[in-house]
Amino acid sequence: MKILPLALAMTIASVSHTPLATEHNGILNNKTVVTQALNALFVDFDPETARGLLADGYIQHNPHVPTGPEPLLGLVPVLKEANFDASTVRILSEGNLVVTHNIYQNAQLFGAEKLVAFDVFRVENGKLAEHWDNLQALVPAAETASGNSMIYGATEIIDFDKTAENKTLVLQFVQDILIDGKGETIADYLAPEYTQHNPQVPNGLDGLLGALSALADAGIEMKYHKTHLSVAEGNFVFTASEGSFGGTDTAFYDLFRVQDGKIIEHWDVVSEIPAESANANGKF
Repeated sequence: MKILPLALAMTIASVSHTPLATEHNGILNNKTVVTQALNALFVDFDPETARGLLADGYIQHNPHVPTGPEPLLGLVPVLKEANFDASTVRILSEGNLVVTHNIYQNAQLFGAEKLVAFDVFRVENGKLAEHWDNLQALVPAAETASGNSMIYGATEIIDFDKTAENKTLVLQFVQDILIDGKGETIADYLAPEYTQHNPQVPNGLDGLLGALSALADAGIEMKYHKTHLSVAEGNFVFTASEGSFGGTDTAFYDLFRVQDGKIIEHWDVVSEIPAESANANGKF
C-alpha cells in the first residue's frame, strides 16, 4: 500500500511497504500486517501472498462482499484488470484494531472513479481476522465548502501519552453533540481554528453549527445513534457510528485530531447502509 507523506499533492508517490509510524508499544507489528496484506491485495495483486495474511474465518462487514477470505481474493484479478490504485494517507492502531485512511482510484467496482475510504481491521495472531469499511466519492478540494481536501491535512502522530485523554474527549463530543444534540456545549470540544474536511461543512465552530442549522431548516435530520468502534493513537481518534441522514440508515466514520485538549481537525466518510448485504455480519 502506498504511504503518502504529509500534505502531498494528488500526484501519487511511489509504492512504499513501510508504515508511517514508528514502533510504539508494539503497534507497528499490527500496522505492518495490515500494510503487507493491502500491498498484496491492491498493489502487487498477489492473491497467494494475501491468502497467507488472511485468517481462515475472515469476517467481512462490507455489504457488497461475502464473508470469508475467498470472495476477497477473488476480487484481486478484477481489480488488477481495472488498474485499481490504493494509497494510504494515515494509519493508526489501538490494541488489535488498525485504521487506514485511503484514496482509491479507478474504483468504479466500488461505486466511483475516485473514493475516500476508512478501512478498519482486527488483527489476530498476525493475520487479518475482521474488516469494516466506509467509502465515499471524492469531491475535489475546489468544490468543498471549506476549500480543503477530503483527505489531506496533518498526518503526524504525536502525544502518545495523551491517547486515553484524547479518546475520552472525542467520545464525549460524539455523545454530547452528535448523539444528544447539545449544541450549546460545542465550544467545550472544538478549537476556534477547527479545520473541516467534510466537503459540505465550512471551517470553524460557526461553520459546523451553520451546516447543522441549514440541514435542520431544510427538514433534513442528521442523527448519530450509537458508536460501535473507536480507535485512538496519540493525537488522532477514530470513531465508527451508526445513525441516519435524511431518514436513511447511515454509517458515519469520523477521524479527529486533538491539540491542547480540543478537537482541531476532522475528516469523515459518510455512506448509506444498504438494506441488503452480501454477508450476514452487518455493517458494524
